This record gives sequence, structure tokens and C-alpha cells, in this order.
Amino acid sequence: MRRATFATRAAGAMALALTATACGGAGSTGGPAVLSSSWGDPQNPLEPANTNEVQGGKVLDMVFRGLKRYDPTTGEAKNMLAERIESSDARNFTVTVKDGWTFSNGEKVTARSFVDAWNYGALIDNQQKNAYFFEYIDGYDKVHPESGKATARTLSGLRVKDDRTFTVKLTQKFSTWPETLGYPAFAPLPRAFFDDHDAWLDKPVGNGPYTIESYTKGSAMRLRKWADYPGEDKAQNAGVDLRVYTDNNAAYTDLLAGNLDLADDIPASQLKNVRRDLGDRYINQPAGIIQTLSFPFYDKNWGAGKEKLRIGISKAIDRKQITEQIFQKTRTPASDWTSPVLGGQGGYKAGLCGEACEYDPAGAKRLIKEAGGLPGGRMTLTSNVDTGSHRTWMDAVCNSINNVLGNDRACTVDPVGTFADYRNRIHSGKMSGPFRTGWQMDYPLIQNFLQPLYYTDASSNDGKWSDQKFDQLVNDANAHGVQDRAVATFQDAEKILAEKMPAIPLWYQNGSAGYTERLSGVVLNPFSVPVYEEIEVG
Repeated sequence: MRRATFATRAAGAMALALTATACGGAGSTGGPAVLSSSWGDPQNPLEPANTNEVQGGKVLDMVFRGLKRYDPTTGEAKNMLAERIESSDARNFTVTVKDGWTFSNGEKVTARSFVDAWNYGALIDNQQKNAYFFEYIDGYDKVHPESGKATARTLSGLRVKDDRTFTVKLTQKFSTWPETLGYPAFAPLPRAFFDDHDAWLDKPVGNGPYTIESYTKGSAMRLRKWADYPGEDKAQNAGVDLRVYTDNNAAYTDLLAGNLDLADDIPASQLKNVRRDLGDRYINQPAGIIQTLSFPFYDKNWGAGKEKLRIGISKAIDRKQITEQIFQKTRTPASDWTSPVLGGQGGYKAGLCGEACEYDPAGAKRLIKEAGGLPGGRMTLTSNVDTGSHRTWMDAVCNSINNVLGNDRACTVDPVGTFADYRNRIHSGKMSGPFRTGWQMDYPLIQNFLQPLYYTDASSNDGKWSDQKFDQLVNDANAHGVQDRAVATFQDAEKILAEKMPAIPLWYQNGSAGYTERLSGVVLNPFSVPVYEEIEVG
């Protein structure tokens, strides 16, 4: 459940100050060296159940390992700490945890480590943004009621049987539920998290291949290899310095100057030059990411009854021109609300958006006019502009809409300086027009592109859209014991999105990165995140 944003610019002075680490690090002693990588401050402290955006997610992927892990090449959910996950009815599951795993503070990882963490994440008192991930576990309505106080402190559907075994009872059949368990919200937590929560937040302790050495907001986070990590995916470097950037052009400049080892967001302005600049050290590959524009359904100007207006705006956007001219075909016009990375088996089906996602100036102008025109005669697109070249493409989207309407002031851009500020504004319900809502998949299933974003009161339903028929189809799809039937039902739910247009699909996004000659073994996983533990520094 990660809001897509990509790491960018650090203050120039900070980048220069850290140059010594990028160029030397532990390598000067003959051992593995530390690498530096671009990053952005996470929105919230790094509690696994409270992190639903990319920057915090990157760190959790380095510091934690859960029951499942998504294969860095295929995205397939494979057992990590799970020895077995068994069920005879797709509703009651028995989980056996592998022996021999510990947290970096020496504490043993047990069945209780998972059960305690999930109970904490689900409890309404703890206000965890990913609490919704535990909704299908029996008793969620008691620990996280729709209104009022919790009437229970723990999920009745979780039971610890012994040190390595726990059971899970779901509220309904959910055949693909085990596939979701690689998402960081399901990570285990040590007793230190509960015994001294504030101290843990200052320096999180996990069970992954890296430990957090230090974090200075607005500057950098230093992660170091955990020498005693018990997993097979041990870090091949001595650590990673994640440097905060607020402009991806500055990160790219530092990369070319040798002051930064890895930048995982190539600015749109450099796409024409990047192959010349970096050669085969430039990575551009499909990823499970989609960019969308959402509408604030709590605003009567954009909500219920405004379907024609929303669809009209969608038809006014020339996706093909923007993806080709600005993004040099590193984006692909979207024709549904998922990602081609899923493939047919995972739920992707091109064209489900239909004519609503096709550029049609005449049709767009007609629909917007029939809807009564833009509210007050104008509209504003809002996004953070510190990452992802968002200002560039938002200007292009507005130009496309203005050209269709014959009014160069009909659509304007409202830039927000930082991703954290932008997300806080969204969570406060302060959006007054269309706003950017990018999504990076948490796991490669169609369910992850639909339920967290469009189900009533879902944790990442930023526009607060609600549709009873859509919700019922999602419930029905989750209950199917056969994946093909589940996928078909999810696709039926997508057809409702095409009718109602709570969010406009813009384009599917590739993962991009560039790195210096110091590095080898650099790859991006299907989520577009560097597989840091595989990188070698020479």
C-alpha cells in the first residue's frame, strides 16, 4: 500500500559533505564498502503498519523480513520466515515459522512476534495507516470499529499455538491471502517495540539484512550490514547511506559528478541524455506502478453526480503525447487501473477503461459542458513537486485540458513543496480539486490495485469514494477459491471504475535508475526499488 513517489534531491552542501562516504567508505580497508543512494524523507516514523509510501517502504524492505518475500526478479511471493502456510478451506490457516531467526538485538523471532505485531497494527487506538490490511482477520470489527472505541484489544482470529506456530481465522474465504504476507505491514516486531516504543521509533530494530545506524530528517539515513543476519539474502555491501534529495535533477548531477552512487529516479529533463551519460549503467524496465488523478468526493463540486465532468477531463488528456514527448516512452498510456506487470494471470486486462481513457477533444468538451462546466470555470491540479518530475507532466496535462477547452487559464497547477506535506494535506481532507495519486504495488495481484484505493474507507482511498456494488464485487472476488474466477470478478469491479471515474488512469510507469562505475549487480525489483542487498561496491 505504497503511495508512489521517488527519491530525489538533497541539499547540495549535504551531498558534498557525504562525498567521502560515496567514494571511499569501508572499501578503503579492503572489505565491502558503503554505497550512497538517493532518497526522500518518509511521511511517518517507520512502524511497519504505519508506512504506506515508497520512501519508508524502501527502508522497511531492508530492515525487515516477513513470512513471505516477493522475488526480486519475478515478484512471486515465496516463503521467507514461513516454513509452511496451510489451509483446507481458504479461510482457516495454520502458519509455521522457521526456526533460527532473530531480530538484530538478539531476540528470537517467534509466532508471538507476528501475532503481537498484527494485533498492534489492527487496534484503532494505535492509528496505523495500514490497519486495513488486517480487516479480513476475525475480530477486526471489535478492535477497529467503524465508529466509537474498540471493544477488544486483540484479534479473535489470531491464536498462538506454540513458539513457532499460530493460526489465523478470516471472516470469509480469501484464497490468495497468503500472497499478501510479504507486505511490510505483516512484519514481525520485537518486544523492544512494545517495551520502549519511543526508543524503538528513534532507532528501529528489525530482522532484515540491514540495521539502522542513524537518521537525520532532511539529511540522510545510514544503514549498515547486519553481520549476523540469518537469511540467505545477505548484504553484499557494507551498508547504504540514503541521502535526502528534494530535486531529482540535483541527485542526477551528483551521480554524474561521482558524489552519489545510485539515483533511482531519473528526471524527465534528462531522459534524452541518460543513455549517453550512463550507457549500460542506466536501468529502464516495466514496474508495478501507475499514476492517476483522484477527485475529492467530500467536495460537492467533484463528487456524486459529477461522472460526466470526471470522464470529460479524462478524455481531454493526451496521454500518448505526454508519455512520448516528456517521458521518452518510459511511461505507457494507461487503459485500466492496474499494471501490465501483473500479466493476465495476475489480473491485468488492457482496455477496461474503454473510451473514457481515450483522447477525444470533442467528446471531452461536450461532456464537461453537459456537466455544467468546470466548477467556477477552472480547476487546479495538485501534487508534490520534489520528486518524479511531477511539475513537468502536470503542466502538460493542464495544457492538454486548456487546449481542449480553448482557455489557457482553465487548468492550473498547485505545487506542494514536499511529499510529506502533500500527504498530510491529503490525509486532512483539504484537496479542492483533482490531485495526483500514484501507486506502487505491494504485491503482484489485481486486488492490491483496487481494494486499498477504491473500497469504501480503505486506508489509501484518498478521494473518499464509495460504491456499494464495487465493494460487493471486491468481497466476492476475495471469496473465490479459484484464482481465475477471482480475477474475472475483480475486472468486473474495474468496469465500475470506468463508469464512475473516481480516479483517472494516466500512465503505467517504468522503474528507472542510474549508477556509477563503483557499483555492480544493480537491479530493480518489479516494484521499481533497487535490490540493495545484491549491490556490490568495487
